[in-house]
Amino acid sequence: MPFEVFVALRFLKEGRTQTYLILSGIGVGVGVIVFLSALIGGLQKSLIERTLGTQAHVVVRAPEDVVRSVAEPQAGLAVAPRLEKPAQRLRSIVGWPQTLDLLRALPDVRAAAPTVSGAAFALRGLANRSVALRGVEPSSYRQIIDMAPRVIAGEFRVDGTNAVLGHELASDLGVSVGDKVRIETPAGRSEVILVAGIFDVGIKDLNERWVFVSLRAAQTLLDLAGGISTIELKVDEIFAAERVAGEITARTGLQADSWMKLNQQLLVGLRSQSASSWMIQFFVVVAVALGIASVLVVSVVQKSREIGILKAMGTRTGQIVRIFLVQGAVLGLAGSLVGIAIGTGLSYFFASLATNPDGTATFPVNVSAGLFLGATAVATITGLVAAVAPARRAASLDPADVIRYG
Repeated sequence: MPFEVFVALRFLKEGRTQTYLILSGIGVGVGVIVFLSALIGGLQKSLIERTLGTQAHVVVRAPEDVVRSVAEPQAGLAVAPRLEKPAQRLRSIVGWPQTLDLLRALPDVRAAAPTVSGAAFALRGLANRSVALRGVEPSSYRQIIDMAPRVIAGEFRVDGTNAVLGHELASDLGVSVGDKVRIETPAGRSEVILVAGIFDVGIKDLNERWVFVSLRAAQTLLDLAGGISTIELKVDEIFAAERVAGEITARTGLQADSWMKLNQQLLVGLRSQSASSWMIQFFVVVAVALGIASVLVVSVVQKSREIGILKAMGTRTGQIVRIFLVQGAVLGLAGSLVGIAIGTGLSYFFASLATNPDGTATFPVNVSAGLFLGATAVATITGLVAAVAPARRAASLDPADVIRYG
């Protein structure tokens, strides 16, 4: 065992009471960091999964019609032009098969699916509901949003005249699997569909409006023969979606909207949570550092005679410094292990206090090896930094003075 480590452990052993107290303080501090990180990380992960569980990371569509001037010139008069944005109609992406291949070849894109989306009406008897018609290819759309696990009756089958709709809409129309519903569009086209499945995505508005049909059926109903209105993408890194959307717009000239742009309030909330967590953790780290430093300063005072004897026997100044740095690192490392146990236990206990009707935790926690390694690294580095000042003070002691006067 190295000399510095041996002496450092001996000093810690002789001051058991102080050592146990500071270990408890470090353990509580690290436990707070682990608990907050696990709780906020779990909440953020749950929010993102709920949000992105029903929408693509990036949606690509044809650019909007340009703004036009509606001011009429008058002879002999200077008239300021009045700009008016035209009504946006459902348009197909020009050359979409080539664009689809281009998007699938991008390094950050995991999957891409052609879709047709538009407004329509669902009618059955006297019931009439406004719906969002979504034409998809099941094989490619499954890679963007897997609807199969969300089907609560029947199956997700959208071929021919088969369709899948939300359970709120099914309840409003009074239909079940095997029943027929008429779909009409504002352009006057209509078709009778067969309910092959009913889904529940956990969002009432979507359950009331979404109707999935085949891509070909949507093209016919929405008068987009052979065309598509959007290409939905899934990217490898969800927080890179805005950058990927910008690259797509620059390359293709199409309009690309990321989930980050469409859910700005959610993004602000996530960033606020992260900022609050980091601020709390910063003050906890400062408190832990001050605790370690104060204990080591007291140790220097108490061990002044021993330090003087060590220096008189030939112990170098660098070795004295390393003795106290080792003490700080050992306190930080041991305290982090205690804190990880406290934080993990507290996280799972808190998560078990409340559960949703489906048995999942109301306050989910995200405990991972990365969190433990990060907490250990922070506590150990904090211990080293906090030991610098006491180590320098110990190294500056005059052996003759401390041996003579204590």
